[in-house]
Amino acid sequence: MMKYSFLFLSAMLFLSASAQEPQTVITFQVGKFTVSVLSEGGGQGNSGLLKGATPEQLKKYLPNGTFPLETQVFLVRTPDKNIMIDAGHGKNLFKNLQTLGLGENQIQIILLTHLHGDHIGGLLRDGKKAFPNAEVYISQKEYDYWLNLGEKGAAARNVFDAYKDKIHLFEPVEAEKQTKDLLPGVKAIAAYGHTPGHTAYLLQSDDVKWLIWGDLTHSMPIQMPCPQVALSFDVDAEKAIQSRKYLLDYVLKNRIIAGGMHVPFPAVGTVSKGKTEGYAFAPICLCEGI
Repeated sequence: MMKYSFLFLSAMLFLSASAQEPQTVITFQVGKFTVSVLSEGGGQGNSGLLKGATPEQLKKYLPNGTFPLETQVFLVRTPDKNIMIDAGHGKNLFKNLQTLGLGENQIQIILLTHLHGDHIGGLLRDGKKAFPNAEVYISQKEYDYWLNLGEKGAAARNVFDAYKDKIHLFEPVEAEKQTKDLLPGVKAIAAYGHTPGHTAYLLQSDDVKWLIWGDLTHSMPIQMPCPQVALSFDVDAEKAIQSRKYLLDYVLKNRIIAGGMHVPFPAVGTVSKGKTEGYAFAPICLCEGI
């Protein structure tokens, strides 16, 4: 069994005000970075959203025909900056930031994995930018795709208009290639397919690495053992499958802690080979140490 005990120094759980409410924030250390997972909530996805799953696979991994489908936002507090990765629906986002003692004007950088509505919904309030001091980073391929998409790209273009003087475009690279940081301790990793410019982010501090893989997965119960299963709303399903297999292999081989926007809360864990096929994801109990 792989040992990750050296990776995290401590963990602090922030509970909702009422014991009856679900936990929506968890905070832990990645080297000198303080990372928080901010839950936007969720529900159940239907197996009808899947592409390429056999009846046998559906029966084995999704016997009820549904799977947990949540949305997370990640906050990375470095010694110098408050960096938010995606903005979710905006449902719990502002309340969760307040739980951490942060206002919208204290977010200096927003990194976007891609521009689906459940990742950019929190960027605007009443049509205006919700984070007045934030610089927004988007991959060039992703920006170009939504800019030219027509009516379906309207929400993304509203974000472009609101943050027009704050947008930075970049080119992600393959995980195995040596490249300079997008930001200190943050690399932008190509994870194309779900959308044309879909991007993962690799954090590194004090030799500790953690990959935030965006929408590499949606249905964890079936896409981990069967990474060849795609989603009906993948723009390029074949490329999305290639990215999923490549990055899961990369995380496994390099023993990197991982998490994603649709991994059930707390959305942090380790990847291993599956018992019978594919891969397995083991959530980490941060409250007990690793």
